Amino acid sequence: MARLSSFSVPDFHLPFGNSKHPQAARANAEATSWVLGHELVTAAAEEFSGIGVGHLAGRVSGEVPYERIVLLAEWMAWSFVLDDQHDHLIRAGDLAAWRPITDAITSYLETGRTGDHAPGRNPLVTGFVDLCDRILAGMSEGTAARYRAHVPLMLHSLDQEAGNRGSGGRQTVQEYVLMRRHSSQLLPMMDMVEAGLGIDLPQHVHDLPEYRAVVASAVDIISWGNDVFSLPKEHACGDTNNLVSLISSWENCSLPEAVRAVEGRIQIRIEQYLAEERSLFQAMDALPGTDAALRDAVTRCVRSYEDWIIGADLWQRYECTRYSDERFAAGLESAYTRPDLVSVA
Repeated sequence: MARLSSFSVPDFHLPFGNSKHPQAARANAEATSWVLGHELVTAAAEEFSGIGVGHLAGRVSGEVPYERIVLLAEWMAWSFVLDDQHDHLIRAGDLAAWRPITDAITSYLETGRTGDHAPGRNPLVTGFVDLCDRILAGMSEGTAARYRAHVPLMLHSLDQEAGNRGSGGRQTVQEYVLMRRHSSQLLPMMDMVEAGLGIDLPQHVHDLPEYRAVVASAVDIISWGNDVFSLPKEHACGDTNNLVSLISSWENCSLPEAVRAVEGRIQIRIEQYLAEERSLFQAMDALPGTDAALRDAVTRCVRSYEDWIIGADLWQRYECTRYSDERFAAGLESAYTRPDLVSVA
């Protein structure tokens, strides 16, 4: 394994402005209380609060009403616990315990029931049910359908990550990029922001190749940047689900060299994103039935993706203790992780 002898997160030169909701700190406190109330976290609440989910939600939500920012922050909090719990099961060699949890979640998405076989009282499941009901209540039929599709893909990508860590093999960089678009957990959250902004784009717009390209580029930029921030932890615990680690392995270069390579890829991706934005609006203007209202809605969605790109970067640099925490950098589990969480019935 390549050595991480020196490391600093570069400036990715993101060409977007950003503002944060003035009540982001309050949203962070409410999301932390929600996690504690659902017993997803029972210790080290201050450390969990330091993740700053409310600050991230406040940076990526635009003009969304405050109650929707809190809901997004709560979903982010649940997602972090889900991710950390999955990591714990990988470390413990107990991934068999994961399947009933994900089966319950996907069953609820499909049928509104967690299923007779499911651990219906587990905090990960009860927390999801509480969030899912409130999330879907604020969504149009089309946005809800995308959310229902994105969550199982997100869960499946975690299974893929576990397989990569257990197989000893190497995925290609392109295979990783495609998986990372879902393991980033961004797409369900982007659905939530779209709904909170009151945007309801027809499916044929979402299906445009130019629109899909914009979304893919935005998610790639955010995900690859996060891989740089999270590199110390993932390297320390032998997790190769990281673009920097994969480039180092495939190109036989040092980790600092691979960080610079990822920085270069991000800069190229930003230029692609800006070009894809222009192509999208050209495609919209050529599309029969495009009126000013539809074009405005697409513009607002695109601006939201820009909020995500710059907001996630600023949050990681200045408002989140997760990536600077000594335990995290040493590859240890989070102090708030409940080793018994999956077994709770």
